[in-house]
Amino acid sequence: MIHTRRLTLGIGFTQTLAWATTYYIPATMSVPAAAEFGVSQTLLVGGFSAGLLICGGLSPLVGRLIDNDGGRGVLIVAPLITAIGHLLLAFAPNVSLWFLGWAVMGVGMAAGLYDAAFGTIGRLLGSAAKPAIVGVTMMAGFASTVGWPTGTYLVASVGWRDTLLIFALVQVLVILPVILACVPRLSAAPGLGVTAHTHAETPPPPTGAFFWMATYFTMRAAINAAVFVHLLVLLKGLGYGVNVAVGAAALIGPAQVGARVIDWFFGRHLSPLKSAIYASSVLPISVFALLLGVPAPVFTVGFGASNGVFTISKGTLPMYIFGASGYAVRVGLLARPAMIASAIAPTLFAPIVTALPAVWVVVILGGLGTVAFGCLLMLRR
Repeated sequence: MIHTRRLTLGIGFTQTLAWATTYYIPATMSVPAAAEFGVSQTLLVGGFSAGLLICGGLSPLVGRLIDNDGGRGVLIVAPLITAIGHLLLAFAPNVSLWFLGWAVMGVGMAAGLYDAAFGTIGRLLGSAAKPAIVGVTMMAGFASTVGWPTGTYLVASVGWRDTLLIFALVQVLVILPVILACVPRLSAAPGLGVTAHTHAETPPPPTGAFFWMATYFTMRAAINAAVFVHLLVLLKGLGYGVNVAVGAAALIGPAQVGARVIDWFFGRHLSPLKSAIYASSVLPISVFALLLGVPAPVFTVGFGASNGVFTISKGTLPMYIFGASGYAVRVGLLARPAMIASAIAPTLFAPIVTALPAVWVVVILGGLGTVAFGCLLMLRR
């Protein structure tokens, strides 16, 4: 029998640490590492982007592996691979080894972050997976709260190389034991229609539905990545001071978690598709409200709330639309273009942010958010 609460708490706890010790590394270590290597910070962040591209490229393969074994094996291997990536980064004598370290980290992230976690939960729990997915995202919503301050403190205290060594130990001594204790084998799954003999090959989903869902996830991933990287510049371009811009940006994390708490309590009365539609509409509304002069904190709260439910939708929408059979494979296929978009969107938006007035960049983001919202309406049809 699967202990759903143990599974949720275990994966939620490890996801918080996994995100904090991978995705937030560039924000805390790229500046001192670039100074030591004598190169630009942009070049080192390029290693991170390369890791995300590898992560996206491997997502379908990871999904097939999870569909075969239930996900326990994949989640066990993930922290080991990630720890190797940390060691390569920590001992990198030059930029070439830095990029190699991020390539290995990309493999670890593909096997250990949200998409692999959602695939595992869906594979083990079938159609009863939504509460567990929501619980995991509620816990992991604090990854930035852990990652940025902890990374900044450790880099200032022991240096970026030793910080990476500490992160490697976290993978092996904390994340791995929790996965071993909390994630069961597939054979332990109850009779939910998700059995061990299901293989990775799955009938293709309805073309139209899959297209609109993939387009929605990809567009939102691109918007989110661009906003997270360029938000402070955009707010300052709109006339807000540094303190107001930073304070407004700091509200995104709590808004994400708050939206997930609301979805936890009230989302059970809505289908995953309706929850996604309502949350998706908040993004363009928030963008255009900002253009009308609504204070920046209102915009960042709206953006954070919309993004909070979007993360849940990545796990629940494929199950709701296509069912449990082949779930992990579909999650992996949907993750690939979205992860690639996350990797390249900040770079593509950089010249736009530089060349255009901030108000026009915000208009573009609002337009893209509206199109993404329209994809969900097409999916509902």
